[in-house]
Amino acid sequence: MESIFKGLSRRDFLKYCASIAAMLGLSEIYIPQIAAALEEATKGKPPVIWMQGQSCAGCTISFINSREPTPPELVLDILSVRFHPNVMAAAGDVALSAIETTMKKAKDKYVYIFEGALPTAEEGRFCEIGETSAVDWVKKVAKDAHAVIAVGTCASFGGIPGANQAVTGATGVEDVLGTPVVKIPGCPAHPDWVVGTVVKLLLFGKDAVLAGLDKYGRPKEFYGTLIHDNCPRRHWFEAGKFVEDFNDPEQANYCLLLKGCKGPFTYADCPKRKWNSGTNFCIDANAPCQGCTQPEFYAKFSPLYEKLPEIGIPGIAGYEVSADTVAKVLGIVTAAGIGLHLVGQIATGRLGKGGPPERGEE
Repeated sequence: MESIFKGLSRRDFLKYCASIAAMLGLSEIYIPQIAAALEEATKGKPPVIWMQGQSCAGCTISFINSREPTPPELVLDILSVRFHPNVMAAAGDVALSAIETTMKKAKDKYVYIFEGALPTAEEGRFCEIGETSAVDWVKKVAKDAHAVIAVGTCASFGGIPGANQAVTGATGVEDVLGTPVVKIPGCPAHPDWVVGTVVKLLLFGKDAVLAGLDKYGRPKEFYGTLIHDNCPRRHWFEAGKFVEDFNDPEQANYCLLLKGCKGPFTYADCPKRKWNSGTNFCIDANAPCQGCTQPEFYAKFSPLYEKLPEIGIPGIAGYEVSADTVAKVLGIVTAAGIGLHLVGQIATGRLGKGGPPERGEE
């Protein structure tokens, strides 16, 4: 059978489909369906408009590090990326005209991806594309899109620019549009999360993608598990061993909670998927999880290297639970075991003898 991608045999193509199934957490029985969907997709090449607001372009850099499929396969063979400020050759009015042309000729068919936060203060003048504010572009382009995907924590929830909201009014795409959008948060977003969501959109359609989102608008395939539950240092947490001094070799692999790790409060599959082609992730590199996939990142999770004095505890009396509430729960559930006991210690700021003093304590 004729190759789908240039230079790719049928055997390699099916292996590629198997990798897509694994990325999405699907059974092997879906491989023929994935193959058929991609074959169909390559005929029409769904058009994509990728724009950026207040962004460091980190999500784009992460995206082009994708292994399966590779960037050329994704950008040229599966999709038809009509506008992207970093990867397209055109510039100025010629580049902007590609947006208008795509909107006109592919109405209700193009996928609109937005990266970066949207500054809403001063009529959006803190970020303009051409001579039009990013806010006005989003309202205009999203209107006739088949699907809108916010890539990165900035586009999803405001992210780091949102920490300065009092000045620029930076916020996420959904806040500007007032309608639900698919969010792929992360600082940056993992390329598999972006590619997997786009492929799922091609395979199963917009309704299936929207039906598979969590309460924050994130695909459950990638954001359905707590980092803490899969942390390779979880046993040290259970044993009550925590890093207090990065320079102490004996503490090298202890739990990083006292150093500001947000793993107990952050949902993403980083410990299993890892980064840089499956090489590593923050905690393996001896850095605490900063919670970059959560709506609380950055403003409510800073200072990043300090344990938060009070924070929501997942799984106990709902998600948002204060330290006082958890203390009351622990007072009732006296035989809940060491894991729950440690959670209570975290929330009440009494974790481990000899730990660093809390802010405001002597």
